[in-house]
Amino acid sequence: MRGIGKCEVRHNPGVTERDDVDVIVEQWRRERAGMRPEPMAVFGRIYRLARIVGDAQEKVYAGWGIGRGEFDVLAALRRSGAPYTLAPKELTASLMLTSGGMTGRLDRLERAGLVRRAPDPADRRGLRVTLTDAGRRAVEEAAEAGLEVQRRILDALPPDDRRRLGDLLRALLAAAEAG
Repeated sequence: MRGIGKCEVRHNPGVTERDDVDVIVEQWRRERAGMRPEPMAVFGRIYRLARIVGDAQEKVYAGWGIGRGEFDVLAALRRSGAPYTLAPKELTASLMLTSGGMTGRLDRLERAGLVRRAPDPADRRGLRVTLTDAGRRAVEEAAEAGLEVQRRILDALPPDDRRRLGDLLRALLAAAEAG
């Protein structure tokens, strides 16, 4: 199996052996010899990559009149399966938002005709949020366009390295979530 180490980097056109994160790590090593800044090499790159990809996806989603936050709500509804309906509390929990943050997103999406809010027939105090046909079309098209952004970036790695990177990131995420 090919690795993601320096040997692999040398074979990928357009990828340098040193980047800005290496400079930051070297500066910390120079200034604080005992600090051990190696985690910055990993998490600095994860942060920068997430920001770059997130910004690119935000631009793509703008073509449907939505931002990343609105996309997340539409995507959660679409992934829930037909009839694409969830309670606001379910959306809030799924997206790790406050109820106030969710209300603002739902207001914008409802004004745009992408979702519909209606009373919950099983709970007089509750609401249900449903994806409209226009919302379903928008989120499906926006999801494909957003995935294309991600594919273009991942194409810098061979398929085996992509799978290995996914496995490594899954392990790191599990460790972080475990506390």
